[in-house]
Amino acid sequence: MGVRMSVRPARGLFVTFEGIDGCGKTTQAVLTYQYLSGHDHQVKLLREPGSTRTAERIRKILLDRRLTIEPATELLLYEAARAEITSREIVPFLAQGKVILCDRFYDSTTAYQGYGRKMDIRMVRSLHRVAVGDLKPDLTMLLDIDPGLALSRLGNHRDRLEAQSRAFFDRVRRGFLEIARKERRRVKVIDASQSVEDIFSDIRKILARRIEIT
Repeated sequence: MGVRMSVRPARGLFVTFEGIDGCGKTTQAVLTYQYLSGHDHQVKLLREPGSTRTAERIRKILLDRRLTIEPATELLLYEAARAEITSREIVPFLAQGKVILCDRFYDSTTAYQGYGRKMDIRMVRSLHRVAVGDLKPDLTMLLDIDPGLALSRLGNHRDRLEAQSRAFFDRVRRGFLEIARKERRRVKVIDASQSVEDIFSDIRKILARRIEIT
């Protein structure tokens, strides 16, 4: 049974940060958290998978390079972690009118497991609904970058997902861009080959259209 809750409070805002590994989204999520917190907004920064005790344990399994995980198992583990963070963190804080920033959400699963692992996209999206019900991000920052450049940033100590092939990340990137093409109002594509400062400048401009910064 999915989570069927109202998650569109008048004052709350749900912002996600997406992109392939090495795109810099985690850095930008932290900068956004610091920026909004410094302007008197009530902000919570989360990560996927993770941010609850159960989801953090699932994260360790998913990223462990010593493990070989079947694609269907991988998909279900991501959705299990997502159900946890949605029910325990995202929905309650949005109901309080706060700003939620999340480093990855279901777009990552669509891109990685749907496009990257070549799993059935309709099936993947149906599992999103099981995990999160009607919840959708209000705004998604997609940091787009050439996979070769992104992978060069990761170094040699990569987790299980980061260790995938260049062809895999090419498919994931195409998946993200296809999501953005279909949902242009929600998903904003940002050139992640820029400097950290220039990327964050683009993010601030996008945020300014959705939230009052005093």
